[in-house]
Amino acid sequence: GAKHARIQSGWAKCEKQKGVYDFAWLDECVYGLNEQTVRPWVCLCYGNPLYGSEINLGAGLAGLVESKEGLAAWLKYVEATVTRYKDVVHQWEIWNEPFGQGKNYAVLVLSTAELIRRIQPRAVVVVTAVHDPDRVQVLNALKAANKLDLVDWWAYHPYTPNPDTAYAAVEKTKALVQSYSPKYKVYQGEVGCPSILEWTHALAGYPWTEYSQAKWDLRRMAGDRVRGIDSSVFTIIDLKYTNMLQSFGLIRSNLLLEFIYKRPAYYAVQHMMSFFDDAVKPVGELECRSSSPRKLTAAGFQKQGTPVVLLWYGDQVPSDALAWDSVDVTIKNTTFRDPVYVEMITGKVYQIEPKRWKAHGPDVEFTALPVWDSPVMIAERSQVELKKKSPLADRATGK
Repeated sequence: GAKHARIQSGWAKCEKQKGVYDFAWLDECVYGLNEQTVRPWVCLCYGNPLYGSEINLGAGLAGLVESKEGLAAWLKYVEATVTRYKDVVHQWEIWNEPFGQGKNYAVLVLSTAELIRRIQPRAVVVVTAVHDPDRVQVLNALKAANKLDLVDWWAYHPYTPNPDTAYAAVEKTKALVQSYSPKYKVYQGEVGCPSILEWTHALAGYPWTEYSQAKWDLRRMAGDRVRGIDSSVFTIIDLKYTNMLQSFGLIRSNLLLEFIYKRPAYYAVQHMMSFFDDAVKPVGELECRSSSPRKLTAAGFQKQGTPVVLLWYGDQVPSDALAWDSVDVTIKNTTFRDPVYVEMITGKVYQIEPKRWKAHGPDVEFTALPVWDSPVMIAERSQVELKKKSPLADRATGK
């Protein structure tokens, strides 16, 4: 299951009267998650109109960092928030996506991170997603102040139409930040996919559907997991901006913020999270050959000494087609004893007929294996927890 959840602290929602904080709504989020054994991870943001700063997505920082009163009020709010939740929250992200504002963001990072460290010395301090030129400005400011140790993780938000194409940029960012400090970690801080054609925000202008959304989320999670990257999925339920309702949710809601239904992506993410726990260790991408003309990705893992493989087409943007190719596949340096096939969106588990697979030296060969542009899993039967059929189902079938 999910181990962490990202929430935003909502300065303007907490301080509606100067110097008076109302944390009741945030208490429900922070302590409610913690009670469910999900560790809250708090993004400290946005501005506050009481002090002349902005509250919206992409909010400018100038009105905050260039105002003596505004910056002082921000730091008082951060102090109150971190002090209140420090026994529960151990990850603090500074702002969200201040793209193109590297100089002002560097000022905010230095002052905010110093304060967090003073209150909670062992906290994980996260620099939010920005472009590499902005990161360089923040890195140089930290280095000039001899305070590179103030921060720990550098978040990125890899919104690419094909989720498999983001990793070259991730490696570039990792090399950049680690050239300043080898302890720095690059962190996938937010990413998801719409379920309809959206006219603004990330991945807009493409005719997404609920099934291409599910495939996209699975491919991002699989690509992150095989690389040992903590993977965040945006978002649990549709969110309402000032001007629109966004369709990124695993759960569909309406303009009244009411639950409507669980999308296919909900079940896809649930199946990934329920299987790929800490007992599953990434091995890396595996060499494989197939009869398909398309590029087939094979992500390798180990669970309790047994192999686990995720297979999918990663060469194109996920489609909404519910169609599989029947493909002969050879996976190198991988062997099974009693494999089963799992379709990760529905969670259905299928027996693989003995005539459809065989060990060939250190490799394994599958014949007529159904593959498509979404991860399917092959694992030992003993490692896949099967949900028992209900007595009502047995009664209905007469078995």
